[in-house]
Amino acid sequence: MLSDIEICRTTPLQPIDDVAHQAGLQTNEFQSQGRYKAKVSLDALNRLKDHHRGKLVVVTAMTPTPLGEGKTVTTIGLAQGLAQLNQSVFACIRQPSMGPIFGVKGGAAGGGYSQVAPMEELNMHLTGDIHAVTAAHNLAAAAIDARIYHEQRNGYEDFTARTGLKALRIDPNHVKWRRVLDHNDRALRMITIGRNENGKTINGFEREDGFDISAASELMAILALASDLNDLRQRIGRIVVAYNFDGQPITTEDLQVAGAMTVTMKDTIQPTLMQTLEGVPTLVHAGPFANIAHGNSSIIADNIATRLADFTVTEGGFGSDMGFEKACNIKTKASNIAPDCAVIVATLRGIKANSGRYDLRPGNAIPDSLFAPDSDALTAGFANLQWHINNVTQYGVPTVVAINRFPQDSEEELQQLMAMIKALPQGVEVAISEAFSRGGLGATKLAHCVMKQCEKSVQFTPLYKSEDSLDDKLHAVALKGYGAGSVTYSEKATAQLKRFNELGYGHLSVCMAKTPLSITTDSAIKGAPSGFDVTIRELKLCSGAGFIYALCGSVMTMPGLPDKPAFMSLDIDEQGNIVGLS
Repeated sequence: MLSDIEICRTTPLQPIDDVAHQAGLQTNEFQSQGRYKAKVSLDALNRLKDHHRGKLVVVTAMTPTPLGEGKTVTTIGLAQGLAQLNQSVFACIRQPSMGPIFGVKGGAAGGGYSQVAPMEELNMHLTGDIHAVTAAHNLAAAAIDARIYHEQRNGYEDFTARTGLKALRIDPNHVKWRRVLDHNDRALRMITIGRNENGKTINGFEREDGFDISAASELMAILALASDLNDLRQRIGRIVVAYNFDGQPITTEDLQVAGAMTVTMKDTIQPTLMQTLEGVPTLVHAGPFANIAHGNSSIIADNIATRLADFTVTEGGFGSDMGFEKACNIKTKASNIAPDCAVIVATLRGIKANSGRYDLRPGNAIPDSLFAPDSDALTAGFANLQWHINNVTQYGVPTVVAINRFPQDSEEELQQLMAMIKALPQGVEVAISEAFSRGGLGATKLAHCVMKQCEKSVQFTPLYKSEDSLDDKLHAVALKGYGAGSVTYSEKATAQLKRFNELGYGHLSVCMAKTPLSITTDSAIKGAPSGFDVTIRELKLCSGAGFIYALCGSVMTMPGLPDKPAFMSLDIDEQGNIVGLS
């Protein structure tokens, strides 16, 4: 079989104008950015606001191996499968970050014959939205340190007299807005800024700082949750970046930088239109990770797609304890649109990996032994998939299990897994997906199952209500969302929780940041554990995004590169083509 990039290059694509018109967009509602991508104007939303809304299908997964189980392949394949059945359909996915592309997972366009194309353009910069988020974020960071410098170098009274501005009196030890970069770089997690030659302060005042990856920026979350440009502006203005010496919050509005940040991000509010290898229109918008952010593409993309098509297929990052939980408890709260159906992606290798009999670590290759027939490992690891089925169905959403078939999978084990799923009492549908090797034709059985489940009524039940306390919300996600037995706060997190309540932020949602490789906060624990403790070491306020960010276990907001990064395989050939991207 050809490589992903070879398949993509040898598949004829439609001009993006044709894709847009066939999808129902008018000429004045999109602007081409080359032959195969376009920015979609929010004018389309205004025209379509009274149109009938189609079904929203969210693709999630069981607990994945470090390389993932093919959730994007299934998302794109399902969309193509629905199109094969003559259904009008859109796909909506996130924009890939350079971190995973150059780190462990490689590209994020899908794979095989179920890809978003051209994959090089999707994975490499696209229309620059992530770079705009990075620039806007770091503008605020520069504004903070500039304000500290100018206020403190000659005193607050001098600053006010000189500028006519009120002194904000930012406490340098309580600046909460770290800088960001769209790369994995562990060396930047903790840095010192503002260093000077002896006796000088020209570079500012020295303080401790650090970098997060751009996908973890609150601006990225805001972009995914904003309903329009005005909402984007208002949310950016509510961001708390620091506290003054009295412990009161300082916002981007106080710094008078919120307007400039919005200007920097003005074009990012428009989703990027692309296509699958079979011409299904695909909206690519926003890129928050699900382990350290809320892990879903934008509300705007969903709103456009569901007004234009009978089915919209989107995805939540990692397993159902991650992106799907946040889709239900954060995104749905902002959009008021509940999923009509959920698809859980499972693989034989993923189930066997959750038996606990294999030592899988990020950056290491999947061992060949994981693909060998092993009925006992399949039976032992099935508890993890069963857990995710229980988890998804507790939200009241009709569910389908998609078994993503790999070439090495045995027919005997596939049938064993099918029988185990059908024997469950939840009444979920199940289908084997061959979307990777056969494209839409390999996903028609899955599409039929999804259409059947979409006919059922949804009894959507999030894990908590807005009026619940922050402590109750955190416990709800940990106990009901993960199956934990307890929640433990560090001394720092306890003080932060008390302070956020005092400042009036108790109505916000909660966004848990934890490992995606386990239901627990410990990546080494596989299967379907219960009764474990969730330790919250730190809480962060994301008032613009509308949630409190809880850092659990050892999860990092700036990933590191593995010992053999994916970038080692990337290069340019003699014809100027990218090679090694998959």
